[in-house]
Amino acid sequence: MRLPSCVAVLGLALGTTWPSAAQVVDNLSHANALTHYKLGEDLFRDEMFEKAADEFQVAIRFDPLLMMAHYELGQSYMALHRYREAILAYVDGRDAFERIALMIARNDVTASQRRDDEIRQLKETVEELRSQRHASVSRDATVAQLEQRINDLERTKQRGPSAVEPPAELSLALGSAYFRSGDLIAAEREWKTAVSVNRRLGEAHNNLAALYAMTGRKQQAQESLKQAEKSGYRVNPRLKSDIQAMPKEAASGRPAGGNRQ
Repeated sequence: MRLPSCVAVLGLALGTTWPSAAQVVDNLSHANALTHYKLGEDLFRDEMFEKAADEFQVAIRFDPLLMMAHYELGQSYMALHRYREAILAYVDGRDAFERIALMIARNDVTASQRRDDEIRQLKETVEELRSQRHASVSRDATVAQLEQRINDLERTKQRGPSAVEPPAELSLALGSAYFRSGDLIAAEREWKTAVSVNRRLGEAHNNLAALYAMTGRKQQAQESLKQAEKSGYRVNPRLKSDIQAMPKEAASGRPAGGNRQ
């Protein structure tokens, strides 16, 4: 996931990129949105983050419900260290996902087709990455994250409450944006949401472990660290040793040196 390692949010206004009553757009607008999304993806991979953000914004203007464009816009802002803007982008992406999921639940055929278009676009990107001659850890991580996004969209084909739960990956990213902006309470909330949706999301467990360590909660840090390793996530040995070295009295859940805000 291209992020720092370390249901819309209540009380947080949505960004101004699209109206709250956004609906499914016409086929031409959707096609234009996908074109600009693909341009943005290419620019992002070339680390041209500012230009990538511009393309994702254009994609969103053409199709406000293109969830993956909102997500990648957030990723671009994270790379640019524009964390408050990243928060707004991720929240808009979550709202777009929920709107599409609800439309599909109401048997909206066009919404279902748009969901399938996004799945197809993501699969094409995965194939392009896999066709590269030289494998790398970053490429494999990107493929894994894209496949998770595909799974999230596939989940909207189901019936029941789980079909409209926000993607765990989106909550993970939103938590990281909150963390980088200094809002540890919101970061913890989002990372907890991520692991409640996907218990095997090791990065979210790892981030919670680090946050618990920062705020003096040794027992919770140890439990989250155990879950991260259980999921197969490669935990930084320094984090493990730091948690192990925490004073025993912090295990009660009360911060040893005060809770940082």
